[in-house]
Amino acid sequence: MRLFLLIGLLLLFQGISLGQEKLKVAVAGLTHGHVGWVLDAHRKGDLEILGIAEANRELAERLCNNYGISTDLIYPNLELLLEKIQPEAITAFGNTFDHLAVVQKAAPKGVHVMVEKPLAVSLEHGLEMQSLAKSHGIHLLTNYETSWYPTNHFAKELTQKGEIGDIRKVVVRDGHRGPKKIGVGKEFLDWLTDPELNGGGALMDFGCYGANLMTWLTEGERPRSVTALTQQLQPENNRNVDDEATILVQYPDKLLIIEASWNWPMGRKDMEIYGLIGAIYADNRNDLRVRIAEGYDGYSEEKMNLPELESPYRDPFELLKSVVREEIILPKFDLYSLENNMLVMEILQAAKESATTGKTIFLEK
Repeated sequence: MRLFLLIGLLLLFQGISLGQEKLKVAVAGLTHGHVGWVLDAHRKGDLEILGIAEANRELAERLCNNYGISTDLIYPNLELLLEKIQPEAITAFGNTFDHLAVVQKAAPKGVHVMVEKPLAVSLEHGLEMQSLAKSHGIHLLTNYETSWYPTNHFAKELTQKGEIGDIRKVVVRDGHRGPKKIGVGKEFLDWLTDPELNGGGALMDFGCYGANLMTWLTEGERPRSVTALTQQLQPENNRNVDDEATILVQYPDKLLIIEASWNWPMGRKDMEIYGLIGAIYADNRNDLRVRIAEGYDGYSEEKMNLPELESPYRDPFELLKSVVREEIILPKFDLYSLENNMLVMEILQAAKESATTGKTIFLEK
């Protein structure tokens, strides 16, 4: 009898210990189409959601019911939520304009924040968010789907080893057929196509990926200039914003070409890196090709299918937990880092100005 009691107590304490290891988070907003990531993480037990701040009660109840989350966790706004509970971190899944407000409310309480890409709707918002994060000593991370792609990480490793020679050109293509065509939810569509709430259209939605990846690949190298062209090819669907953006980001010895579009025939998130002796093609999350030049137009090619990254780099919430608990320290200009994403905001701001004025915008050194 005593043995069974001892085993039971051990299991109980083990359960308590495991429960304490979960990251305790609050969710600010539910209108982002990626919100299923955090709700599913709660369902799987990767983290514990203490509260959800969402003004649209119908939306909040519907999503909570879909994911088996108690509707008792719903609060009408973030202020009330933070009066009642003290999460370790907040994950923001509302519109991009509201990212600043989330940080304004969370930072003074010492609550860390992770937002969905991009960091902000403008450089002005980004600068205020950076100031709040630094003055209150919180982590402010930005989550991109491509941050946990094994192909991108292996591509960087290959470039660092000099496998393709010095980088001369990087081409990053991201996007899909357009929010309305792929059938995103009404709540997501309403703000994605709002120039104030999204900061723009395809330029902001998908242009940020290339800027983020290049800043990481070059370990924070500042570009010299940004030149951008935007178009509206689906005026019936994207009346108030651009849906096609081509951005040229010039560095002293290399060029970044960002092709951000809501007009691709299929969804894509891929990157090409061209060096002096070869090229790397990160075709998607797992498929990567390396070509080494042979003669004038020949090449040898190696294809590979890469396994997922090791924990905590395979999942944004595992990484958030590790950063908050100080189990890891992000390298400077890491994909999630504030330094990286502030430079992303400079590039995006310059791209919007260039597209509006028709001029090349030179960045300050």
